[in-house]
Amino acid sequence: MIDRKKVYVGMSTDIIHPGHLNIIHEAQKLGYVTVGVLTDAAISSYKRLPYLNYEQRSLIVKNLKGVEEVIPQSTLDYVPNLELLRPDFVVHGDDWKEGVQKETRQRVIDTISKWGGKVIDVPYTKGISSTQLNSKLKEIGTTPEIRLKRLRRLIEAKSIVRICESHSGLTGLIIENTSVEVNGIRREFDGMWSSSLTDSTSKGKPDIEAVDLTTRLHDLNDALECTTKPIIFDGDTGGKIEHFVFTVRTLERLGISAVIIEDKIGLKKNSLFGTDAIQTQDTIDGFCNKIRAGKRAQITDDFMIIARIESFIAGKGQEDAMERALAYIEAGADGIMIHSKDKSGEDIRLFCKALRLANQSVPIVVVPTTYNHVTEEELSLWGANIVIYANHMLRSAYPAMLNTAKSILSHGRSYEANELCMPVKEILELIPGTK
Repeated sequence: MIDRKKVYVGMSTDIIHPGHLNIIHEAQKLGYVTVGVLTDAAISSYKRLPYLNYEQRSLIVKNLKGVEEVIPQSTLDYVPNLELLRPDFVVHGDDWKEGVQKETRQRVIDTISKWGGKVIDVPYTKGISSTQLNSKLKEIGTTPEIRLKRLRRLIEAKSIVRICESHSGLTGLIIENTSVEVNGIRREFDGMWSSSLTDSTSKGKPDIEAVDLTTRLHDLNDALECTTKPIIFDGDTGGKIEHFVFTVRTLERLGISAVIIEDKIGLKKNSLFGTDAIQTQDTIDGFCNKIRAGKRAQITDDFMIIARIESFIAGKGQEDAMERALAYIEAGADGIMIHSKDKSGEDIRLFCKALRLANQSVPIVVVPTTYNHVTEEELSLWGANIVIYANHMLRSAYPAMLNTAKSILSHGRSYEANELCMPVKEILELIPGTK
């Protein structure tokens, strides 16, 4: 590298296309090219998790003509790598002059100007759109193996993983495709929660495990066919240990990322009833045996068994919850879900803080149905890794359908219900392949 100028290129490189190759080609003309491949955490800070993980993406880039060195770029901010390498040039597509990366570009300019460096903006390659390519990939779909692995990658990459309840193919599509932009950052759901409550309710059945596993999996397949995001399965109590083993194998084979089972026994009563209904917890030894059996049954290291602790629901305190959490982790649980019907969320906060002191790495799952004033940022500061919005798709759909039905009955026609309904044309365009 003697007497050669140093050139730095930052790339996510999830989908290599001619635009990337053109940037590297232009960078090569200027000197020794080092590519900073953005890590999963860096990319997911402003858009979706990439299809390929960092190791896969960096390996691809290392083998591109013109690239002489590859290093990780751990944040969207280029400054740490720039101060390390002190390059003469930073080369990037000119699309970063606008949008979410505009501020990043200015920081790059301010930083490298300190040693006389210069930013080279390469004209955008016409006819190439990463957004369109990603859309095409979504149409193709995914495989069980790829879907299965994504939850662990998301936990490692994001400060909080955002999961929303889905009970049909339609709700799956909403979770798959809905996004908003907040302060220039794209927000979307990271995955789906297959809730036993909403599965049962949508069938007009009580939430007492009345809908068997086979029926639930049949309906879950509707979402599997039209989505790509990871799914967490609500396994209720997990049933008998002998049955739970087969549940684990079935879910893993389908590409489900995790199952959450609660440490209760007997006829299931929804936890939001609290002590108003009889809530009988399993013994610690009994539930640990179920966890161990499930872990022995799984084939891959990617599938997760998450233990849901019902101590607060059963009227017990933090000491019992912590004792159970540590025992379940020792038994092999891949995560801990702590549940409460207290509206303040204070018991959840104290539990998360205590568990984080005892264990820095185990994923913590929270379900802020009753303490929904607490923000995702606050939950993350408490130590939570996954937030589940457990029943909101169904709860929001019911009043809308009920009001539509009442309007039709009241007016003897459907005209007044128009404002409550989406146009038929939009329905036809909603599902890929309808037209």
